[in-house]
Amino acid sequence: MSLITRTYDVRIFGDGQVHVDHEPQHVPLGVDPAQVAVHVLRLHAASGGAAVTATVRDDRSSAQFTMQVNPDGTTEPPADGTLAMAAPTASPPARLAAAQAAGRAHDWTVAIAEANALLEELSAEHASTAPQTLEVARFRADLAWLSGDFAYATSAWVWLALTALDQNGPGSQTTREAAGKAAAAWMRLPLPEARTLAKDLMAMLLEVAPQEQTVGMRRQIEGRVNASA
Repeated sequence: MSLITRTYDVRIFGDGQVHVDHEPQHVPLGVDPAQVAVHVLRLHAASGGAAVTATVRDDRSSAQFTMQVNPDGTTEPPADGTLAMAAPTASPPARLAAAQAAGRAHDWTVAIAEANALLEELSAEHASTAPQTLEVARFRADLAWLSGDFAYATSAWVWLALTALDQNGPGSQTTREAAGKAAAAWMRLPLPEARTLAKDLMAMLLEVAPQEQTVGMRRQIEGRVNASA
């Protein structure tokens, strides 16, 4: 039996809302709120390195029960032997919602690990440029910025800008936003790392927009690279 770290209170309301310890959780359209609850509990268990238990009240069926959720996402009856809920398989939207909640709580370790796992699975199942994969890739790039990993953020947004160019063209808002985020992340890099990534950034800027539209940004990049050369 796994070590238990703490117990959470879960309530699933009749209208499909779900609260974990009285905190509302985002339930994506078409996703069972029980999936969201189990996945949020799995993230808590993984973060603490030990199983958690939950007392669940499901207003949809008037059910009340207890379950244990382990760090690997499996569920089992808790130590007192009370009935455990069968574990629903968390869908990608539910997992992304839980990862986003971890990001909002500044739990970068959990949020990044889940985003990385989702990216790997969705890329293998669909494609790296499929809409659902790109949604996670953009979230992962934002996590890199927020957690201070500006090298990852720069590389990710360069790739996302080029992908948006292929899919939507140079004038799309998605392309422009990704290019701008790549440049903003690059500007925050220490100079040695900035020099390493400058070539890819410059090549992307030349490709996604007419040269006259990015000349100012490219001059800033060249000036920074050459300032202490």
